[in-house]
Amino acid sequence: MRDIVGDLERWLAAGEKIALVTLVRTQGSTPRLPGARLAVTRSGKMAGSISGGCVENDLYERALHVLDSGQPALASYGIADDGELGVGLSCSSTIEVLIEPFAAAAAWQVLRCELADERPVAIAIALSPPALLGHTLVVRGDGATSGAIAAELDHQLVAEAQRLLGHGGTNVVACAWQAGQAEIFIEAFAPPRRLFIVGAAHTAMPLCRLAKILGFRVSVIDARAAYLTLERFPEADDLQRAWPHEALARVGLDDNSYVVILTHDPKFDVPALACALRSQARYIGIMGSRRTHAQRLAPLREEGFNDAELGRIRAPIGLDLGARTPAEIAVAVLAEMLAVSHKRDGCALAARTGAVHATH
Repeated sequence: MRDIVGDLERWLAAGEKIALVTLVRTQGSTPRLPGARLAVTRSGKMAGSISGGCVENDLYERALHVLDSGQPALASYGIADDGELGVGLSCSSTIEVLIEPFAAAAAWQVLRCELADERPVAIAIALSPPALLGHTLVVRGDGATSGAIAAELDHQLVAEAQRLLGHGGTNVVACAWQAGQAEIFIEAFAPPRRLFIVGAAHTAMPLCRLAKILGFRVSVIDARAAYLTLERFPEADDLQRAWPHEALARVGLDDNSYVVILTHDPKFDVPALACALRSQARYIGIMGSRRTHAQRLAPLREEGFNDAELGRIRAPIGLDLGARTPAEIAVAVLAEMLAVSHKRDGCALAARTGAVHATH
């Protein structure tokens, strides 16, 4: 959703008629995961994707029908037929999407504002029965709601949404409703992962740039004003001129925080590592050779850190990609951060068996 919010806002301001397609269910290995969205306008504009190109043309035609009728609709796609223009997926998988007219309803405004302010928020959309299809409830982190699906369901949905908000993600839940049951798609948007780059070194520049592409909120910390400039870091969310350990102590590192230390100077490195180790930071990595890192560990042990605590430090930093240039090193570091984020070991997919993604 975050990647198309700007397009939706521009199109609404221009008076465009918009349909929003949401991927709500998948089976097997699919190009996109539940929560992927495609927005289309009657005038032919498109933003986002559902399948990487396999079904988007057909979805556009279906979206026009939804705009004509004003009613939401579900659509499913499986393996494409053998015809030259067969519509479907090239892999042995299936997807289900919800197509609905999009308008600037109050619930949308709450969702947009919470996303813009980087606060946790969830959206619940009814998939069945037909009487509820497309009804929407937005749940903020504090439990406040906007919109409604059904009075007897909303309380249950708030509880499930808040459960998901801790880590983000999607779920389809079945709830008893009247004489049958209702199926509700819920997507929770956790705040963006936070990356704190300590040291405005050369590698920090591509690291900042690539991390922003991946959706991180990036802060660059350095005590040296000459290095810490907007010209060097135009994409950064925050530039902090300070001693690194003091800046890290102020920001409140948590399990949504990733710390990368590039200063390569003991007077910065050791205090910054000590501060990060006292926190719940998800990832702590530092530049330098094994010999350099061994020299850093001695003063940290003197401060009382044990081997298990020191084992949290990723050093040498990054996956073994053979990286040499600053940009290559940035890729290796981000690859390791993503592996930690998704609880993977970073090995080649070709060496694995089974589905690429978890089954939903």
